[in-house]
Amino acid sequence: MELDIKTLDNGSAGTATLPDEIFATAPRADIMARVVHWQLAKRRAGTHKVKGMGEVSGTTKKPFRQKGTGSARQGSLRSPQYRTGGVVHGPVVRDHGYDLPKKVRRLGLISALSQKAKDGKLIVLDAADGVTKTAELAVKLKALGWTSVLIVDGSVNEGFIRAARNLPKIDVLPTIGANVYDILNHDVLAITRAGVEGLKERLA
Repeated sequence: MELDIKTLDNGSAGTATLPDEIFATAPRADIMARVVHWQLAKRRAGTHKVKGMGEVSGTTKKPFRQKGTGSARQGSLRSPQYRTGGVVHGPVVRDHGYDLPKKVRRLGLISALSQKAKDGKLIVLDAADGVTKTAELAVKLKALGWTSVLIVDGSVNEGFIRAARNLPKIDVLPTIGANVYDILNHDVLAITRAGVEGLKERLA
């Protein structure tokens, strides 16, 4: 597929040929959903924790004798039925991540790229550099009409990252960091020439 190459000054810099096997396949919503779920599961801290019966403070003495009181038998004041007792089957510290086959992850990324191309939200940028001031970048993005954009570059320019860092819904990632969640979470996907080459190598 052929796409026009834009510059940050809203100019034209020729055309780029994108491989159909990466940018023009039939998007798989089910695969993208699986990859997003896997990404968000890996991102979870898993530090939620409650105390069980064996961890709450309190006496280990039997509250009252087994028989003769007329009350239900009790073995501990740390039992869950008491206000000061432990929690049963509560959350514990754990890792929420799980394995997802590399082929599924690859297909998910291809589907996300193809979805943006299908929606007309895929832009090829000439380069993502030459701007080091946030105000200057904000003006350029406003002229382009981009309020939510993910910029993917082959080798990310540090000055450009600093310029974009304080702008809401504007993110810059290297080719290796391009992922399904961030692509779908932004309205526009802008890939530089170097980024396109990097994605070709990554998804070859």
